[in-house]
Amino acid sequence: MSDIRVRFAPSPTGFVHIGSLRTALYNFLFARKHNGKFILRIEDTDQNRLVEGAIENLFRTFDWVGIHFDESTRNEGDLGPYQQSKRLDIYKKYVDQLVNDGKAYPCFATPDELEEMRQQQVARGEDPKYDGRYRDYPADKAADRIKSGETYVVRLKVPLEGETIVNDVVRGTVTFQNSNLDDQVILKSDGFPTYHLANVVDDYLMKVSHVIRGEEWLPSTPKHVILYNYFGWPLPQFAHLPLLLNSDRSKLSKRQGDVAVEDYINKGYTAEALINFVSLLGWSPGDSTNQEIFTMDELIDSFSLENVNKSGAVFDTSKLEWMNGTYIRNMDPDKLLNFLNPFLEKAGIDITDKEMCQKIAMAIRPRINTGNDVAAAVKIFISEELEIAEQEALEILKEESAKVVLETFLDKISTIGTLDQSVFKEIMKEIQKEKNIKGPFLWKPVRVAITATESGPDLPIVIDIFGKDKVSSFIKQALNKYI
Repeated sequence: MSDIRVRFAPSPTGFVHIGSLRTALYNFLFARKHNGKFILRIEDTDQNRLVEGAIENLFRTFDWVGIHFDESTRNEGDLGPYQQSKRLDIYKKYVDQLVNDGKAYPCFATPDELEEMRQQQVARGEDPKYDGRYRDYPADKAADRIKSGETYVVRLKVPLEGETIVNDVVRGTVTFQNSNLDDQVILKSDGFPTYHLANVVDDYLMKVSHVIRGEEWLPSTPKHVILYNYFGWPLPQFAHLPLLLNSDRSKLSKRQGDVAVEDYINKGYTAEALINFVSLLGWSPGDSTNQEIFTMDELIDSFSLENVNKSGAVFDTSKLEWMNGTYIRNMDPDKLLNFLNPFLEKAGIDITDKEMCQKIAMAIRPRINTGNDVAAAVKIFISEELEIAEQEALEILKEESAKVVLETFLDKISTIGTLDQSVFKEIMKEIQKEKNIKGPFLWKPVRVAITATESGPDLPIVIDIFGKDKVSSFIKQALNKYI
């Protein structure tokens, strides 16, 4: 493909939604796959919904996940401005063109009139929509009312008959009856265009070749096609992505869980895992492979719009946790420490001791799936009191051999200067030989006495972090409190 240009066009109304991340990612992958351009356009025509700082947060979020824009408000190309509130004169020109051509018209209906109209339609069992009351209003009278300062909007004059066809990469051919469409507002009373007008004008002027967006925009697409036809412009290729669903197959919403990328950053998910997981929400490589872990380069190489599914994709947080844990366990030690440091500090670990933090990070890595798991995992490294709550762990200490192992262990470490991994392993060999106690009967009592759990971080690493004094203290507590 040549001259591929795609865009992500969010409204700056808060944090980046996980669905918006998926839309941006698919546009990014498609552009990179075909050596095209990926554009960020800020759609801020709804001034009442703007949130201060939202644009800055958007850039921080996409920098974090590794999605970069070829053209944006931060690195403008030749077809800007890339913020709709700075393009009002452009939209006005095209609105005037439509009105002059008889393809749009001023509407003076007040909010109260429109509400009364909708109530009457509902009472008659009809689907509420604008009834076209100003559709054929005389142009000279409309001009006089506008000149007098009366409030108005401009509506698109949708054909009353026939059908509008949308050719969609994902959905195939979708046909809409024009009689079911209402005359959409394209210019609001505040002089700002609606999404419908602005996105069509911008996509054409910015030479967008493919419009890749969420399924929720499909019902609006016939109105966009009509606009393209009214202007005599070639259509872009449309691709509408499937909905993201909760586990009960309802539409993904904050009522049932986190929906902002910021939530997942704060909980300690890696950018790589989140991108990998989101990429598979509605798309698959399309071959027989069972591969689930992808690098960004592999996603770019594999991605195609033809392999995007029609059906909604369930947001399975358990799979995301598994995937995130996989990435954590494959991090190199330095990257792991940088990733975990904020969570270690929050849990009460002194992060100025880099060597100790590195050991703790490596010790807990097999046991955590997110940064939020760190607090529980490092509890044994902070506490000076041995508290055994697991019934299985308590049962291990009730074994007759447990007391023998722990008393012998305590006796042996009392005669040494430093307890590290190598010394620990040598002591355990000596106990095995002297007491003829092997396997779980040898190792499990020591693990429980030191970590308060039957399974946990690699025991030699824990020993190395604790040091002789803390190990001795915990063994004594185990003997005194639980045996």
